[in-house]
Amino acid sequence: MRILENLNYDFLGKRKIAYSISITLFLIGLISVIVKGLEFGIDFKGGTEIVLQFDDPVDVGEIRTYVENLGLGSAEVKTFGGETGIMVRTEEQVIPPGIYPKVIENIESAIEKFSPGIERNIIDSTASSVTYEFANSEITNAVIDKLFEAGFQTGHVSKELDNKQMIVRVSISDWIKENLSVKVENNPFIVLKEDIVGPKIGEELKQDAVLAIFFALIVILLYLGFRFKFVFAMGAVAALFHDVLITLGLFAALYGLIPGLNLDIDLTVVAAFLTLIGYSINDTVVNYDRIRENLKIHKTRPLYEIINTSISQTMSRTLITSGTTLITVLVLLIFGGEVLKVFAFTLFFGVIIGTFSSIFVASALVYEYAEKYKKKLEF
Repeated sequence: MRILENLNYDFLGKRKIAYSISITLFLIGLISVIVKGLEFGIDFKGGTEIVLQFDDPVDVGEIRTYVENLGLGSAEVKTFGGETGIMVRTEEQVIPPGIYPKVIENIESAIEKFSPGIERNIIDSTASSVTYEFANSEITNAVIDKLFEAGFQTGHVSKELDNKQMIVRVSISDWIKENLSVKVENNPFIVLKEDIVGPKIGEELKQDAVLAIFFALIVILLYLGFRFKFVFAMGAVAALFHDVLITLGLFAALYGLIPGLNLDIDLTVVAAFLTLIGYSINDTVVNYDRIRENLKIHKTRPLYEIINTSISQTMSRTLITSGTTLITVLVLLIFGGEVLKVFAFTLFFGVIIGTFSSIFVASALVYEYAEKYKKKLEF
């Protein structure tokens, strides 16, 4: 399938307009980052993220009010994947000391409810669990079963038959679940997911993500410098920086403006950026290959004409590839749910910006270099 087969367009003649568009988008993103900042997910800043799935549609404003009164400090509550899903995000990794006694009180009340007056001792208590010891293993097994049925995360300390100890997990999700179960008792729910990341790990992940993208660009620079010429490699890597920085700026610019696109930057975004880098460089290399072929065939033709002709010759392939990719990513963005939304969002705008840069930026920078330093490109 071929479209625009006889295209002969002056792409380089429009490069200054393209530069203006790129600079404008970059400045919008930069100003948005400075003014609004970037919203990082718990992967990078640490905290706890819990996803709850209710049986019936739920009022997110009502759930937000309940969660704010739990003593967890600043907590973000938003819908997840539909009217029955709720995501709760807090910077706390463990139960705060101020409400820890209330958690123990809830466990004690549950034990008293199922086994009034039973003899027990707390033999160990940590930020994430509490361990009880009972008179014998039969009582221990009965209490574990009853508490587990009531929604507590209970278990045996050991697998021995005479084990008399019970451990109860104490976590942010358990505390939220216990309290919401009372507030919305007519709308049962389950905890779909709970992610906990410490601040130190989050900082390390952030550094590793930046290094992953940086080294990917360095390797691409070396590869293209070997396969073509160094000026081609510089043009391609500059275009990739262009794609990543503008797409990153869109996260800040669109945050809070479009419902459903308040997306945080996490490891999924890093994966999307690395995918975008691979996609964009592939598109650029196709153009570079055609330029190299035409330079070998038409040794006396001006570089200006060769670049325009080469981009025109590959335009059919570029539009078909980018078009089919965009349709696929758009479907993921609309129907993929919350889990895939941030990945699809990054790729959707990234593919558009990457296609733009492979046409108007990467090759144009090669031409600018050749003109400025009066270099004759030969292969």
